[in-house]
Amino acid sequence: MAMRPQHLPSGTRITDELAMGILARTYPTEKVKAVLQETARASQRERDLPAHVMVYYVMALGLWMGVSCREVLRCLLSGVQWLLGYEHRYRVTGKSGITQARQRLGWEPLRKLHEEVVQPIAQCGSRGAWYRSWRLVTLDGSTMDVADSADNVRVFGRPPACRGASAYPQLRLVSLLENGTHVLFGTEMGSYCTSELALAEKVIARLQPGMLCLADRVFTGGQMWKRATATGADLLWRCQLKMNFACAQRLEDGSYLSYVYPRRQDRIRCPHNESRRIPIRVIEYRLRGGSEKEDYHPCDGLGSR
Repeated sequence: MAMRPQHLPSGTRITDELAMGILARTYPTEKVKAVLQETARASQRERDLPAHVMVYYVMALGLWMGVSCREVLRCLLSGVQWLLGYEHRYRVTGKSGITQARQRLGWEPLRKLHEEVVQPIAQCGSRGAWYRSWRLVTLDGSTMDVADSADNVRVFGRPPACRGASAYPQLRLVSLLENGTHVLFGTEMGSYCTSELALAEKVIARLQPGMLCLADRVFTGGQMWKRATATGADLLWRCQLKMNFACAQRLEDGSYLSYVYPRRQDRIRCPHNESRRIPIRVIEYRLRGGSEKEDYHPCDGLGSR
């Protein structure tokens, strides 16, 4: 059954102005217009919905989810008048006008704006964002439903279901998340059939020195570990149960030093070659409760220090 679009109160509300103020502070109008010029998406003539307004409109769609497109545009334009001044007059166009404006804008300016502006924002006192001197970030992936259109089906595909295919196409994304603030940055997206590991190879390039990156066991591997440590960040990744590491030196806290190899052939043919192995610290722990087989993780944590 189709969902009825919600309607927002008429007139300018203080919450609309605050929402626009936050967007304008995070994405300044000058920066938005500069990105539009770089991507050749700036408006060439005066339109009812110029390109820089449409950039804020796409962001506003995420703020007022479940509301019809024209209702979102009406609330947005009320805030735009406050943001850009009342000498700029824009009117709420019909659905076809909104569609044409979004097609002219495309996705390139939004991606470039995200890459240049969205960065970790935690301050020294941000709760949960730091461990000692490290900025905590997490590498993880997920999927997201997208609009049911022929183009989205062609680009992203549908996940399988018990009775054929799912109702909506889905994209797969891998991103870095700043703990504490939950800011997603360095995001890479692909089709549903794209492997998280393939996307993660691009994401880990956004790691920086001073970060402590946490990751689930699906990402742990020699090649991925080598690329991540090359950024200068420190790592604390979980491991699969089947991974075994030789103990090179036992430490006082029970953890031990070992090595990881970028390729399996390096581990087999030249296990003692210092140039082909990466030193790691293996942390074992035992969870309380559950069976011995379930709660014991012999190599559940790897650290680069």
